[in-house]
Amino acid sequence: MKKCGLQFLLWTGVLLILSGCLYPESRKGENRIPYTDQIDSVQTAVDQYQSNKSVLPIKTRDEGTPIYQKYPIDFKKIVPAYLQEPPGNSFENGGVFQYVLINVENDPMVRILDLIIVEEVKDLQLRINDYRRNHKYPPFKDILAKDRYSIDYEKLGMDTEPTIKSPFTNDDLPFFLDEKGNVHVDYRSDLNKAITNNPEHSFKEGDDIRDLLAFNSFYVPVSSVPYTIDNGKAVFLVK
Repeated sequence: MKKCGLQFLLWTGVLLILSGCLYPESRKGENRIPYTDQIDSVQTAVDQYQSNKSVLPIKTRDEGTPIYQKYPIDFKKIVPAYLQEPPGNSFENGGVFQYVLINVENDPMVRILDLIIVEEVKDLQLRINDYRRNHKYPPFKDILAKDRYSIDYEKLGMDTEPTIKSPFTNDDLPFFLDEKGNVHVDYRSDLNKAITNNPEHSFKEGDDIRDLLAFNSFYVPVSSVPYTIDNGKAVFLVK
């Protein structure tokens, strides 16, 4: 009896360990899907909170924070009074999305920021930084526009050019560098499709047109720079 009891305890411990290891993997795919009902429930909670408190449930960020990362939702302010728990695909609940607000001055809208893109940009930035420690300039290749450069991956010892999967079109998007050697995602192809798909848009030359992506999807164009429209095409907005 003692032997059987010991074996039972051992097997129970093994199963607990295995279940603990497998559970995150089983949730990984689920937590990368932008469910409409989850976004809608957060939107309702944000609207109710703002109606009751006259402020938005957001975390404080520096003035210089990129616009689409500037207003992250603070779930501690809306859970559990306005929302039972953070969505399963949110960073706070083990997912890969950060919930943010856009258009905060006029009509706050809930969107999601893909943290996988943020990590991919950080990984490439580390390579760029390593290269700069031994060279005077970043690995610039071709001039794309003023202060915008393609990347010479051969100088980085990379055989193939890395890309990132677009959350808007599922296309493979390239990276580029600004004049300071900072890595960004090039959303021009996504924006050109958005221009075609939204012919009624009111953007004109000189306007930042990135909201064409943010307003017409669940996502925000993270790690982006301003773009404008020129002869019906998306171009870098440079000064």
